Amino acid sequence: MKDTDILAHIHDLIEEEHDLRRRLASGGISSYEENNRIRQVEEALDQAWDLLRQRRARRDAGEDPDTAAPRPVGEVEGYRQ
Repeated sequence: MKDTDILAHIHDLIEEEHDLRRRLASGGISSYEENNRIRQVEEALDQAWDLLRQRRARRDAGEDPDTAAPRPVGEVEGYRQ
């Protein structure tokens, strides 16, 4: 996956998050449904941003960015901000 693909995926996830919030506000989905999916979207966003950071770090270090791989949600979610 290339940086542009990752950025497009991030954009799609952000759009989905906004759509979920709009649907909740209009009564289209329950808060339970929205919370459940938002959590999944946020986890996927964290993974995507982490992968993009890995690729950039490898490129900056003169390494092959294509060797970067998505990390498990539990690992990415455990990072300190």
